[in-house]
Formats: sequence, structure tokens, C-alpha cells
Amino acid sequence: MEKVAGAEVSLIITSDERIHEINRAYRQVDAPTDVIAFALMEETGGEFVSPPDGILHLGEVIISYPTAVSQASEHYHSVQQELAILIVHGTLHLLGYDHVLPGQARKMRNKERDILELLKELDRG
Repeated sequence: MEKVAGAEVSLIITSDERIHEINRAYRQVDAPTDVIAFALMEETGGEFVSPPDGILHLGEVIISYPTAVSQASEHYHSVQQELAILIVHGTLHLLGYDHVLPGQARKMRNKERDILELLKELDRG
């Protein structure tokens, strides 16, 4: 994978109703979800191409805020922490990670954990 100087991710925080509509329209799943990611790199086979503006546009991460609040309560941590988890999870999807198969899920969970630990260290700074 080619190294890039920076990348951009669009982050959208929305309602359960809107993410339900998106999930139904694009994934044919008639239910709300916590996070959906739309990668811009999939059509190129994952090859990074330097765009004219120099910023790599990875795609969009869409999060349901009400679901994030509910999941934060279920997992006994803050909404801020839940949002960080969902942003990292969605961004990893943009980078090609998936969790359909057990091996993929384990690899993705490990990467999520590593990134979240790094973010905690940066926050303690």
C-alpha cells in the first residue's frame, strides 16, 4: 500500500430513522444500525491514487447518535468513547477491513483496540 501524507473521511452523525433509510436503500437491511461506511476506494481495487488536491478521500462514515447513546449505556462507558469506537470501526471499513469471517473479525477487533489505545495515549498526552 502506498504511503500518503494525509487522508480525509467525511463523518455524518444522524438519527436512527435516517440510518435506517440508508441501511435499507444501500444494504437492503430493513433496520437501523450503529455505523455504516461508504468507501470511495473500493472501485480501484484498494490502490491509493494521489488526487489533484493532494488529499486522499477515503469515504463516509455515518453514525446513528441515538444508537451510540444506547450502546454507551449498555457497555457502561461514555458517549464520547462509543463515538470513538464507531468512528474507528467505520474508518477501518473504509480501509478495507471487514468482520464477516471469524479471522477477519479478530483482525479488525485487534486493529480497533490498538487504535483506541493509541488515541487514549494521545489524549493523556
